[in-house]
Amino acid sequence: QVQLVESGGGLVQAGGSLRLSCAASGRTWSRYVMGWFRQAPGKEREFVAAISWSGRSTAYADSVKGRFTISRDNAKNTVYLQMNNLKFEDTAVYYCAANPVLTTNPSYDYWGQGTQVTVSS
Repeated sequence: QVQLVESGGGLVQAGGSLRLSCAASGRTWSRYVMGWFRQAPGKEREFVAAISWSGRSTAYADSVKGRFTISRDNAKNTVYLQMNNLKFEDTAVYYCAANPVLTTNPSYDYWGQGTQVTVSS
C-alpha cells in the first residue's frame, strides 16, 4: 500500500513558476514509478510527467517539455514537479500517482487527492 499527499498548488500569473510536492508513505514506495497527471474541468485526466524509481528515466508530455521537471528524493519520500513558464492552459488539478511500471496511461495503482493549480492570463 502506498499513500500519496500532494501540496504546492496555488494561483500564479502566466509566466510564473510553482513547485508541486508529493509526500509518499509505504514500505515499498521507493521502488515505484512516480507520475504526475492533471485534469482540467470538462477534460479527461492527462499524463504530465513520470520518473523511474532510480530517477534515471523520465518522460514528459509534449505540452510541458522544456518547462516542467520531475524529480524525486527517495530519502525524503518525496517527488517533485517544478513548473516554469506556466501558461493559462496548465490550469488543472494535478495528481501524483505511483505504479510498478512507467507508463503514460492513467492506470496507475495509487493516487493522491490532487492539488489545484490556477494560472491567470
